[in-house]
Amino acid sequence: MKPLLLIPVLSLLFATAITSGISQIAETRAPLKTRALLSAGGKPLKIVCFGDSVTGLYYHTGGRRAYPELLAEALRDAHPDTSVTVINSGRSGHTTANGLGRIVSDVLTHRPHLVTIMFGLNDVAKLPIGAFRENLIDIVSKCRGIGAEVILCTPNAVLTTTERPVEKVVAYAEVIRSVARELQIPLCDTFASLNALRLSDPEAWRLSMSDEIHPNLRGHRRIAEALAGTITGKEITSPDTSPIPDPLAMTLTKLQKGLPVKVLAMPPFDASIAGILEKTHPGASIMTIPWPVENLTRYQLKKDASHRVRPLVPDLVIIAIPRSAKAEDSEEFINTQMWIASNSLSRGKREWDALVVHPDVFDPNDEDADEADDNLIRAIVPAQDLPLLDRASGDDREASAILSAWILDVGKAAN
Repeated sequence: MKPLLLIPVLSLLFATAITSGISQIAETRAPLKTRALLSAGGKPLKIVCFGDSVTGLYYHTGGRRAYPELLAEALRDAHPDTSVTVINSGRSGHTTANGLGRIVSDVLTHRPHLVTIMFGLNDVAKLPIGAFRENLIDIVSKCRGIGAEVILCTPNAVLTTTERPVEKVVAYAEVIRSVARELQIPLCDTFASLNALRLSDPEAWRLSMSDEIHPNLRGHRRIAEALAGTITGKEITSPDTSPIPDPLAMTLTKLQKGLPVKVLAMPPFDASIAGILEKTHPGASIMTIPWPVENLTRYQLKKDASHRVRPLVPDLVIIAIPRSAKAEDSEEFINTQMWIASNSLSRGKREWDALVVHPDVFDPNDEDADEADDNLIRAIVPAQDLPLLDRASGDDREASAILSAWILDVGKAAN
């Protein structure tokens, strides 16, 4: 397989030159009232995270958690005696102009103690840089007007695209830094933080991105860590992966209520999933819809997923990409693995369950198996907040038996 090509060299060098020494340029300030509330314990703390699709709950992170939800987890872990509420006020496609249009209903009415503001990636594509700066100042002013503290956040580092070249994203990020200095408010330099990872470990950074501009859940963990550090003044870290909570919550709930369940499944599980679910829930009404994959490339499966899954509104999607579905190079392998799964989820908050099955489960003896590709799947799927069904070393059971045992275990854990 051809090597992974991540970023044009000139763009990378430009971003390196601009962001080097950022810590010396941007003076760090602290949200002192927020820190005092956290330290006091026993008092409620309300935070609103205001931004675009990177802030909001969308398929990029699996549709259940993004950095605001992870921030809440981190702050509660660090300060268990404080009642922390984090409200996610991110909206896909929104610029600072859109943000001003909804700031009263989505931010100010909550009367937060702290507002984090992360806009820029849509402003880069839609608004002049001067208007972006003016809107940003106006947003800060309105938040301060109700007595809330504010943290400005630069957008995450991106892969360059026509609408969002790295150089332009860097320029808009610098506007955010300058506004933070001018208004003397804390800055969480997300761009510098994630760009440092891109420079030190390009593959790890790429595996933190869902697409060219949106981080996956692994990338959102890094954003949440940076933001929690800005809020608390302490280094807060969390593991890149954690157990997927309630991986079949929606499917099992419907089964327990005796409601019909619709499953979209790739082979070989299209032939076995109905029997497996009927065994655990006798009398269940299961509609299985086969997802044909024969003779399709990974790119073709990605396109197929984009128009096949969402119109069906399934309850469960079983993704089992065969090894026969090839990619041109490592970048296409990563891109298609992420997008087949992303296109198998609802666009916003998750509305149905999805399970990814590793090819080792249903094709364990393939002589053409690529260990690097197999390990990429194991790295990518948890970063999308999706469960991965894998074959344990020494397990010689049939694929349907492995799936059946997993569903049984998930059901027991849920009860």
